[in-house]
Amino acid sequence: MMKYPFLDLAKVNEPYMDELVAAAGRVVRSGRYIGGEEVESLEADLSALTGATYAIGVSNGLDALRLILRAYKEMGVIKDGDEVIYPANTYIASVLAISDCGLIPVPVDIDPETMNLDTALLEGAITDRTRAIMTVHLYGRVCWDASLVDTARRHGLKIIEDCAQALGARTLADGLHASHCAGALGDAAGISFYPTKNVGALGDGGAVLTHDADLARTVRALANYGSDRRYHNIYCGFNCRLDPIQAAMLRVKLPHLADENADRFARALAYGRTIRRPDVILPMMSREVTDHVWHQYVVRVPASRRDSFMKRLAGEGVGTDIHYAVPPHLQPCYASLPHRPLPVTELLADEIVSLPIGTGTTVADAAEIGHIINRLDF
Repeated sequence: MMKYPFLDLAKVNEPYMDELVAAAGRVVRSGRYIGGEEVESLEADLSALTGATYAIGVSNGLDALRLILRAYKEMGVIKDGDEVIYPANTYIASVLAISDCGLIPVPVDIDPETMNLDTALLEGAITDRTRAIMTVHLYGRVCWDASLVDTARRHGLKIIEDCAQALGARTLADGLHASHCAGALGDAAGISFYPTKNVGALGDGGAVLTHDADLARTVRALANYGSDRRYHNIYCGFNCRLDPIQAAMLRVKLPHLADENADRFARALAYGRTIRRPDVILPMMSREVTDHVWHQYVVRVPASRRDSFMKRLAGEGVGTDIHYAVPPHLQPCYASLPHRPLPVTELLADEIVSLPIGTGTTVADAAEIGHIINRLDF
């Protein structure tokens, strides 16, 4: 057994076990197994946390993004064949949401330091068919700056946040609205509550955040078979509702998010203070404590030695992972889509390694893993 596992979900949920069992029992006894008070209360909590005017619980993070784009189509904001820009370094869900709605995903390369969208490259990717920019707060680092906002405003583009890994993160840069919290910066945002997230459900779950009342109404209807009221279907919708049992689980864990994010920051600091070798490039530390919630701690090692690095760490009892080994534009399902060169993304895909940083990894563990890396022969 790994001494330092990459992630142990049983250990993640262990501190909340009594509350989780009680919450599950509350739902079972309520007799309300679709919608209801648990979902509505979680939505209110998410609005209060982020500053978003509306929150709609949905089935998962991919569906959250799909529903946003589909709602914009129903509202006449975008149409089949329009283009949506996204950062080339992301999980494929970001891109699946775009193509599934009949839209064209357009990858843009990333900043090698932040590993997020290089907003300086946006202008060169915009065409007369571009309708939106999807900014992804990858690994928990907020991707938001004045250049992104200015470019979107000048070209009349929607900004959609993929906030799957960054709930609770904040930025000093001005959003389109009053909030400076990830998820409420742009026109709409999708959240994932996949079990590995900083706040994870005990299954799938997600949410849509927005300040736009029309978008919120459209998303809510689309997620419920396209229905605005019982047996009245105004859209050809989906069944993408958040289960109340998962909402109840999330209500137990959401109040602990700030502590969870602070603990992750402390582990990131421990790595940064301990690892001392030039062939292991560390992620850029945040200028502000809250602009990176450290969903992942991603280092870079020479591509030719990455497999050896990971194997040697495994031999020392340290679990690792890669987020993500193959960028979406290089996946077989997108082989037919043209794209301009994406050298930074493709370089990083061969070099990145995620170290343990989640619950179950202590600050002392992170420091010890750092010392192991320092003496590792790979």
